[in-house]
Amino acid sequence: MGLKLMYITNNPQVAVIAQKYGVDRVWVDLETLGKEERQGHIDSVKSHHSIEDIEKIVPFLNKSEMLVRVNPLNAGSEKEINAVIAAGADLIMLPMWKSVEDVQKFLDIVNKRCKTVLLLETKEAVECLDAVLALGGIDEIHIGLNDLHLSYKLDFMFELLANGTVESICKRISKSQIPYGFGGIARLGCGELPAEKIIQEHYRLGSTRAILSRSFCNAQQYSTIEEIDDVFAQNMKMLRDYEMQLDKQSQEDFERNRQSVVKIVRRITEMKAGAK
Repeated sequence: MGLKLMYITNNPQVAVIAQKYGVDRVWVDLETLGKEERQGHIDSVKSHHSIEDIEKIVPFLNKSEMLVRVNPLNAGSEKEINAVIAAGADLIMLPMWKSVEDVQKFLDIVNKRCKTVLLLETKEAVECLDAVLALGGIDEIHIGLNDLHLSYKLDFMFELLANGTVESICKRISKSQIPYGFGGIARLGCGELPAEKIIQEHYRLGSTRAILSRSFCNAQQYSTIEEIDDVFAQNMKMLRDYEMQLDKQSQEDFERNRQSVVKIVRRITEMKAGAK
């Protein structure tokens, strides 16, 4: 099927490279409110993007879509969302929602002027998910494992994959026929939980969207745009070739992978607990 892939950048040159090699969404990240307080102790991406970045990148996009994550709902949300739409966003993502009322307010502000993506990343969102799905008007949902595992006071974000939480959420969303995805994937061969294992879980769970994590291509590590181009070319080919292999896998193969994921995550969490 091929996952729809998202990559965070506010650099027009990097955005063009991502598009060139088949990244489906270029992601400008405006979320700052509360993020440092929640994630300051973990090594997560904390962007400092602006609405001007959207305007700079949009003219270069002829295949990829522009995805923008706005701030959680606040007194300035309507102004921010209106500005993001005016700047050319194709999709707007709402983080840290916790109630049906939050989602309805977001949908009312957007008012079908572009596609809406809910970033499900709180236990409160999980609890009210069925009522949110009944609202209609939601184009996509992404399960954000970084904040969601913190919300459940877990030590490792992929515990949510191993303990059945992600599977339960996916099953609930799939009944509504809204496309969904979860988490991020590193380049093949990398990650505490190998990227290959996570990609197989996407396929098993019917997920069709994934974020390319910082380790897939950390543009800040390279001194030239040519190096970034080479990294994208290599890593995207490896990923898409691997996905083609998965089309031939059986449900038994995917189940064996799930069991392997559970074992690896258990080992990682035990190590983290021992290090405390």
